[in-house]
Amino acid sequence: MIEPLGHEPLHDVKLTTVRTAISPVCYRRSQVRNFAWLGFDFAIYLAAMWAVFAVESAWLKLAFGLVAGGGVAVMFIWAHDAAHGALFRSKLVAEVLGTISMLPSFNMYRLWSHGHNRVHHGFTSYTPIDWVWRPLTPAEYAALGRWRRFIYRLERTPYTCALHYLLKVWWPGMVRFRPDPKFRERHLFTFNKALTLVFAIVFCLVAYRFAGGIVGVVAAVVLPWIVFNYFIALFVFLHHTHPDVPFFDNRQEWSNSIGQVYCSIVVRCSRLSELLTHNIMIHVPHHVDPHIPFYRLKRAYADLERSYAAFIHEYRFRWSTVRRIFRRCKLYDYDLKRWYSLPEAAALTARRGAAGPLPRL
Repeated sequence: MIEPLGHEPLHDVKLTTVRTAISPVCYRRSQVRNFAWLGFDFAIYLAAMWAVFAVESAWLKLAFGLVAGGGVAVMFIWAHDAAHGALFRSKLVAEVLGTISMLPSFNMYRLWSHGHNRVHHGFTSYTPIDWVWRPLTPAEYAALGRWRRFIYRLERTPYTCALHYLLKVWWPGMVRFRPDPKFRERHLFTFNKALTLVFAIVFCLVAYRFAGGIVGVVAAVVLPWIVFNYFIALFVFLHHTHPDVPFFDNRQEWSNSIGQVYCSIVVRCSRLSELLTHNIMIHVPHHVDPHIPFYRLKRAYADLERSYAAFIHEYRFRWSTVRRIFRRCKLYDYDLKRWYSLPEAAALTARRGAAGPLPRL
């Protein structure tokens, strides 16, 4: 891994300038690839779901439910690219196929796209606006009650991080989101919510009737949903969180190029893993320009490395590395641009005498 330079030299570099490093071929869409990958993703999900309904053993049902969760996750990644306009010229085609692909995850295509495309990609790692995986400061954490500190710790562990997506994105950002009454597309948000609710209810009834009662509902509906939430939460965390990657709360310190290049991370995996996850962990080129199809991201990354390697954070996926990042990146000082583990933050708060020491961990 190349040790990146500081982010300051990128401050005045326009994102349009960064994009000129990417070859035009990286924007070329392939309808054969688009539909082939969509078919492959659906095949994983439908094959696992068929097994959930077909087998008699409860344990096998649950095992295939786990596999179905992986299918839900890769279908969502495909829909994510469609929502960015990376796969189709037609917004209608992208929306219809993206909506269908997101239904098993109970995510609402329109609502998710509205927040993700405008908020996350527009203001990556600028926390007053991009609030997903925003770290608390030591003082903010110390001011929380016991229960909220407990939930925060659960969110920032590699095994229960799915809670973050559920509590910070899915529930408030989609289920409970209420657009401004003057917003022209608010009726489409309502339609997406209603469609997802009807799908969830019908799917639960079908699973209960034909997949073995409560166990069938858990295996066909609940477990794949949980697996999806785990993967999406883990991936997004690793996309933008690392001991060497800053977050910002001061607009003057942040710029779009810093957010997209310096604050996005490339996590290299095995060739098979990158294939199955549609290269989503090769995240920097996706943030530099989300119109690049997922099957062109490796080429785009090679182009960016030639000019911006000194500003790109990259590491190899290992569980030991993931655990280290989660352990280290608990709390953050936005002024010093420094991460703290919970024991470090407890000692710091105790020394400062601000709101008393943090609770025993």
